[in-house]
Amino acid sequence: MKMYFTFAICIAIGFSLQAQPVKVMLITGGHSYDTIQFFNMFDSLEGIEYRHYSQPDANQALVKGAAGNFDVLVFYDMWRTISEPEKQAYIELTRQGKPFLFLHHALVSYQQWSGFEKLLGGRYVENPEFPKAQQSTYLHDVWVDVEITDEQHPVTRGMKNFRIFDEVYGNYRVLPGVKPLLKTTHPQSSPVIGWENHYNSSSVIYLQPGHDSNAYDSEHYRKLVSQAIRYLAAGE
Repeated sequence: MKMYFTFAICIAIGFSLQAQPVKVMLITGGHSYDTIQFFNMFDSLEGIEYRHYSQPDANQALVKGAAGNFDVLVFYDMWRTISEPEKQAYIELTRQGKPFLFLHHALVSYQQWSGFEKLLGGRYVENPEFPKAQQSTYLHDVWVDVEITDEQHPVTRGMKNFRIFDEVYGNYRVLPGVKPLLKTTHPQSSPVIGWENHYNSSSVIYLQPGHDSNAYDSEHYRKLVSQAIRYLAAGE
């Protein structure tokens, strides 16, 4: 009887742990967005709860150790300035293995910090000192055919190619070591529009789609965001 009781307790604990929501630190700032629809999307993600931080308070919270209260950091910001202590906070989080999800215009952040490109796995180039041919580009309100490059990856598992009405970025840099997850043949877009990167001990996912409510309301986009968060939280 004692053996069965112990087994039942273990099962109950297992179900309890499985029922725990994934805790997300959700960071925005530096770029306008469809606020109500954006948060409606995150409210709809089952098993995921979030706390919202805006820049510059978000980076200060990271310096003070706030990330320790969360399973995954999700960035939908486009922030320009970053202090040395804030840079060190990001790097320390990667040494600890904290997982990061970067969405859409987060690719443009911290143009003057080379370490951010290594962390994220790419960069939208917005440096006026560069020749125009080296600048990245953007185009709003276009239909984008999205190709799933690996249907077995946890971020894209169970998904098929889909179309989304969104904004594309072109001529941005993608580091050679990343694993492509999403591609497109849109003529104004760079080919790889989603990837997984690893920096120090952290897993990092970047998803380029996600400009406005057209994306937030897409079941495909919601599934990508949800599965990316769950994958990063699981540490697979």
